[in-house]
Amino acid sequence: MEEAKQPMGWKELYLKEDWWAIYLGLGIIAAAIAFFYTGDPFLKSLSVLPPKWTDFGILMEHFTANLGWYALQFAFWIIIFSASTKILGFKQAAYIPSFIFLYILSIITFIIGEYKPLSDNGFEPPLVALILGLFISNTLRTPKWMDSGFRVEYYIKTGIVLLGATLPFTLILWAGHVALMQATAISVVTCLTIYFVGTKLFGLDKRFSSVLGVGAAICGVSAAIAVGGAVKAKKEDISITITLVTIWAIIMIFFIPYTSKFLGLHPAPVGAWVGSSEFADAAGFAAAVAYGKMVGNEEAAVRAFTLMKVIGRDIWLGIWSFIFALIACLKWEKEECGAKPRASEIWWRFPKFVLGFFVASVIITIIASGYSQTDYKNILTPELIKPIKSLRSWAFIFCFLSIGLTTRFRELASAGKKPFWAFTIGVIVNVTLGYILSVIVLGEFWISRTAQ
Repeated sequence: MEEAKQPMGWKELYLKEDWWAIYLGLGIIAAAIAFFYTGDPFLKSLSVLPPKWTDFGILMEHFTANLGWYALQFAFWIIIFSASTKILGFKQAAYIPSFIFLYILSIITFIIGEYKPLSDNGFEPPLVALILGLFISNTLRTPKWMDSGFRVEYYIKTGIVLLGATLPFTLILWAGHVALMQATAISVVTCLTIYFVGTKLFGLDKRFSSVLGVGAAICGVSAAIAVGGAVKAKKEDISITITLVTIWAIIMIFFIPYTSKFLGLHPAPVGAWVGSSEFADAAGFAAAVAYGKMVGNEEAAVRAFTLMKVIGRDIWLGIWSFIFALIACLKWEKEECGAKPRASEIWWRFPKFVLGFFVASVIITIIASGYSQTDYKNILTPELIKPIKSLRSWAFIFCFLSIGLTTRFRELASAGKKPFWAFTIGVIVNVTLGYILSVIVLGEFWISRTAQ
């Protein structure tokens, strides 16, 4: 795992996954729009997904009829991902066979997750992907070189850009400011709790505690890497933080939806709670989808989650990285730093994929403005939005599997108990505060802002 170092400058336009996620996501949206206006069903067929099933014979009929489209879809993904990862510096001799394995495993994941008795009980493909990936990683143990194809951040960022095409920009303007305020309060409290518990109670290194705190407060993997580089944390500290983020993210996939179901909560406040208290975008999306499926209103849960997590929390990544870079240079290692961090570092560390999310939302909102609500549901949704959603589902499954396949519990055991307990205390504070603000204080607000 590499630490974030000095800003790349404008080279990041072709050397960072954020920008490639934007190119790929917006490229798919542009293609979907072109095929929509020409009436060509190509992208609809290319975005094929295994259907829900109970009869295995029907499932086999689906694959027999669509085998050619699955082959074309695979070719599409591997050409795009292998070309971009080659530019990013990954060895294709490792990436290509790893992605072939990932794609085959994704099909198996969809087949299991779309089996109706399982999906009706919350075991949707995202959850199946995480469980399957964890099982393989911690029992069969895939070779380390295969991690080259398990690009967690790349896949999730691509999926989030595509998610923007299904979230009206008017809703972002309407509720984004509240999401930002709520996320700020929760993020600051969570980060400071873990930092002070880690340093004062457990005696952890300040750099390690800062990485743990920001990893829980913002967006997990990205935050751990960015802040770890900003404060010059050890590589193993970043790795341990990512493992802890993944473990608790997976626990929350089950805890929040099933607790919410027991309490009989509306999906919108639950989506906001997930967005406030989940520790990874992929896992949060899985939890929001799972609860939405349980109560029959997936869209409200996903919308609230996206506003809270992507807009409210993730945009803090650049700011937190800059703050900790300042603290590290001016206080922790004053005598070692020859120059103060520049304000421009906020831009260089800002999660650029969020910009792609906004652009996607604006594009689809402009197109949708020319349609009535009825035409939007009957024409735009099946012909334009659905293919984008289907390809988004593939990107998310690639990510969920990658999280599981790269999470090795034995790495956490070698770190001792102190990091675990420091992080866990922060989790308790985060989840409790997230519930209070999302459900009790702002519950009615989230219901009104995510209504269809």
